[in-house]
Amino acid sequence: MKPQLLKVNNAPAHSFSVRQDIHPYINNLWHYHPEVELIQINKGSGTQFVGDSIKRFSPGDIVLIGSQLPHYWRYDDDYFLPDTTLSANAAVIHFAENFWGEHFMNLPESKPIKTLLEKARRGIHVQGQTAKAAGMLIRKMMNSDGMQRIIVLMKLLSVIAASDEFVFLSSIGFSHDLNDMENERINAIYEYSLANFRRKIQLSEIAEVARISENSFCRYFKSRTRKTYSQFLIEIRVGDACKMLIENKLSIKQICFECGFQNLVGFHKYFKLITGKSPLNYQREYNKVA
Repeated sequence: MKPQLLKVNNAPAHSFSVRQDIHPYINNLWHYHPEVELIQINKGSGTQFVGDSIKRFSPGDIVLIGSQLPHYWRYDDDYFLPDTTLSANAAVIHFAENFWGEHFMNLPESKPIKTLLEKARRGIHVQGQTAKAAGMLIRKMMNSDGMQRIIVLMKLLSVIAASDEFVFLSSIGFSHDLNDMENERINAIYEYSLANFRRKIQLSEIAEVARISENSFCRYFKSRTRKTYSQFLIEIRVGDACKMLIENKLSIKQICFECGFQNLVGFHKYFKLITGKSPLNYQREYNKVA
């Protein structure tokens, strides 16, 4: 896929960036940057794209994104309505892989952090007790300054590096080229798909959005994403179904058709294939945790 290069600005008195994003449209596009990104979602939900991974994001999620890995947090449409009462809030940290210096990163004691940053090139979703501990340190960092901020960052990365409570997001073989034309094309495909996935999208119309022939589109999309366009839509629809199951306002049959599936058999098949659970079990397990 082809993302946009994002320039991350640091304040003059700081060697890395720590900020609070409170608007759903901040960096709301497929992009990448040389800095490592650590994000904690405090408020808001939507669809998360990391490399060739697609999944829902929600409050409490902590994700570590490695250098140059494309990503995109798209908040749900409800967050952009003129009269919405919904709000977004995310803590975002950006730092260069070697901002401590090459000598520091090559110290034996730094090996766990160096290994973690290498793993982060696939994207890491931090989970369990590690996510809770990391969340506390992120909040502490927001209120820190000077050398204390660097110390907290080192401790934060050390906590994640010492844990196995994480899952990789992007596949090991994912790669992207950095062509501006490709960037515009993939963003157009993403935006059109996210706006229309609840209905059947004809191959001819999405090929027209991409400004290439139907046959070329199929080859193009799979070469960039390592999945077919149909698989891409199914993953988005399953993510949308997860949201509606959690909200518990519609029956499972209604959710099936509302999120774009044509029949219940296909809905159950693909939902279990992607989540590992049936829609009903997914809903029950969420209600137990909540």
